Order: sequence, then C-alpha cells, then structure tokens
Amino acid sequence: MYFTQIMNIIKEIPSKETYIVRQPVLRKGKPIESCVFEGDDLETTHHFGLFENKSLTGIISLFTKINPIFAQKSQAQIRGMAVLENHQKRGIGEALVRHCENYCNTNNVDLIWFNARTAAVGFYKKMSYKALGEAFDIKDVGEHYLMFKKL
Repeated sequence: MYFTQIMNIIKEIPSKETYIVRQPVLRKGKPIESCVFEGDDLETTHHFGLFENKSLTGIISLFTKINPIFAQKSQAQIRGMAVLENHQKRGIGEALVRHCENYCNTNNVDLIWFNARTAAVGFYKKMSYKALGEAFDIKDVGEHYLMFKKL
C-alpha cells in the first residue's frame, strides 16, 4: 500500500499570482482585470497562497486599512479569500485565515475586519468572527456583511 503525503505550505506571493484563484472563485465569468483590487501592490499589503504539492489552491490578501467604525488604531482588512472549488471544505480557508491572524498578532495588529459574502458568514463565525449591522450589496459581487475579530 502506498501513502502519499500532501505537503501544504503557506507563503507570501505577488498580487498577480492570486488572479488564478481570484478569477474562477470570486470573479467567475468576469475579465481578469476584475481581479485587481485597489491597494494590491502597496508595500503594506500582503498576499498569501496555500500550496498543495506545489499547486496553488487557496489565497488570501491582507491590507493595512482602517475602518472608522472600529476604535482600534492598528487594523487589517482581509480581502480576496478564495479556495479553488475542487479543494473547498478541506480546511484550506481556515488555514489561510489563521495564517493572517498569526501574522497580525506578530505585527501588533489589534483587529481584523472584512466584508464577507452572505454564504461565507457561517464559515467565519466558526472562527469567532462577528457580523456587525445589516447585509449590504457590493455592486457586481453580491450581498455582504461586515465582520470583525479583536485579536
């Protein structure tokens, strides 16, 4: 009997590398240009990819961005968290979010916030994120909730 061990590695990647996951998961049917987020290439923005046996299967981006709703002085915004469809429901998304939390803890960030698609709210609640306020629509993307977690 043969046993194949899957090697999962999370590492920082350039913004352009995120597009191969952003497009099919977050911008399905839209042009590649829709995968470019404002602030992607700022020095303070970090993109992480989870690689399974050297194949990129999941991504997450962490922006240094203050949301004035929160009092914390040091905040980060998660954007573009996505896992390729045939790799979902296997803990990859959670591993990516935990990686961002660890990064934020190491860099003295007090709060993580983001706009979560309605379908993902339950996923984030399992990791102790809280929804704030009512659902709102993001043009061409869909209904979202503002979510956050104090670190």
